[in-house]
Amino acid sequence: MSAMRPGKFAITACDRFIDVLRAFIDCGWQPVKLFSSPITEPMASNRQVIALAQQHKIPIQLNRMQERDLAGLQDDGCELLVVASYQWRVGNWASYLPRAINFHPAPLPNYRGPYPLVQGILDRRSVWATTCHKLAAEFDTGDILAARYFDINANECHESLDLRTQIETRQLASTVAQDLDRLWDAASPQGVGNYIKMWTDADREIDFHCSVQEIDLKLRAFGNFECLARVNDLLYFVRRAVCWPVVHNCAPGALAHVDGSHYVIACKDGCVALLDWSLVPAGTRIESASRQG
Repeated sequence: MSAMRPGKFAITACDRFIDVLRAFIDCGWQPVKLFSSPITEPMASNRQVIALAQQHKIPIQLNRMQERDLAGLQDDGCELLVVASYQWRVGNWASYLPRAINFHPAPLPNYRGPYPLVQGILDRRSVWATTCHKLAAEFDTGDILAARYFDINANECHESLDLRTQIETRQLASTVAQDLDRLWDAASPQGVGNYIKMWTDADREIDFHCSVQEIDLKLRAFGNFECLARVNDLLYFVRRAVCWPVVHNCAPGALAHVDGSHYVIACKDGCVALLDWSLVPAGTRIESASRQG
């Protein structure tokens, strides 16, 4: 095993992957810059990672990384760019830096793309992974340095899979930070894989003609991203719902019971109770799925 050779590094990160920054610092790497982006949603919060950067007196940049920024990193003696979530494509880093790596929350070469966790649950995966690879021109296609695999539970939801992936990514980052030279030199090509596009509104709309099992899977997969439900010609954002099988004579999509703000909707082979929801504001543009029946 080669000796650890920590040096200067820059990182792109939001709060979900703050532990990647911590892992490299703990392994002796010297941070020279944090690149993040303006907060657009809860999943992209960056308050904690900015606070950590300020604590370590790391320069912070919230606008998109430009070629001049890469040149600036070169001037600062930066040896490594670590990408741990970033909404923008990184430019021609190889002209300025010796190495750049990306931490991707999926088992590459499959599940490339901006946010594959939802699809992993929809696909009923039994195993998941977080992967570190060389940054390449095409998203998530670079040679793989290392990965950490773990089992997915039968009732996994988006939030549990996301948190477990964060924890595994911290361990993976520590491994890479301690042994970068050897892992970089031994990195293996990915081969053929697939790319998961970002979901649409239509993808997260509940079809009450489906079974309890299918609806529960969709609810678990999207979690706090919220599903959409159409009831009595009104459209709802659904943050939390529960399903159960039961024999009934209601039409799928019919309102079967109401208890205050809890609405019970009939589906193909049971009921779906909307427990935490909000009305989609009038005029909001929603791409609706085609409705059956």
